[in-house]
Amino acid sequence: MNDYTRVKFTVSPNEEAATDVLAALLAEVGFESFVQEDEGMSAYVPQNQYNEENIAAVVEEFPLPGFNITYESELIEGEDWNAEWEKNYFQPIVLGEECVIHSTFHKDVPKARYDILIDPKMAFGTGYHQTTCHMLRAILASDMTGKSVLDMGCGTALLAILARKHGATDVTAIDIDEFAFENAKENIVLNGTPDIDVRLGGAEAIKESDSFDFVIANINRNILLMDMANYVRCMHKGSQLFISGFYTDDMEVLKEEAARHGLCYLDYAEDNRWAMMRFGL
Repeated sequence: MNDYTRVKFTVSPNEEAATDVLAALLAEVGFESFVQEDEGMSAYVPQNQYNEENIAAVVEEFPLPGFNITYESELIEGEDWNAEWEKNYFQPIVLGEECVIHSTFHKDVPKARYDILIDPKMAFGTGYHQTTCHMLRAILASDMTGKSVLDMGCGTALLAILARKHGATDVTAIDIDEFAFENAKENIVLNGTPDIDVRLGGAEAIKESDSFDFVIANINRNILLMDMANYVRCMHKGSQLFISGFYTDDMEVLKEEAARHGLCYLDYAEDNRWAMMRFGL
């Protein structure tokens, strides 16, 4: 079973700047998802990557002065994941009249152009986080009719599903986590988009013959930097790359890496220091 550890951080004073920095530091030691709380933040890490020494070091070496941070942890067993989200966090996400994202346990969901069902289980990607919202809006703002799309680090396959519903005809979704891979396939069936090609793996799962009009990667800064060349390898003249999962402070280093591979910076969006950038080839 793919269990997670939830670490609840109490931050005093509870300021957004502090929890943003804390989330960035925790992402560097394996944490995958973060939820704002009344007294701080809850962070989730796969149980097999949980390391008490890493957490203690992050708190001890926290770079912003004047904040007191304490924490406590608990195991979230795999079979309890839906219950955890239903009870605490996952509420329907509504993007105007364009898109509503909800789970099978939600009732009285608003109507929208695209209705997407996501049962997250142990995979991340419900539309809750700012980076995912950036990607959703970028997809909705793009003409994907008849286009090919690659969703790297697909998680629940939310972005791949929206791209398919928004007109893309050739969609591939890749994730390195086996539970995300299985959950992506389940969500694809739930949404009636069974022609999405789901692959288990990292950048090595991109085939030599692959060519995409859009590559979308909502992962984290380090993986984006490491895999930029692989993204470009499956693009062609006129393709676009959407990346997210990082802070505005990381934009320059990502721009530099993109330029090294011939990508042209187009624009960006940000929300609470979380950023998303678009590039063209």
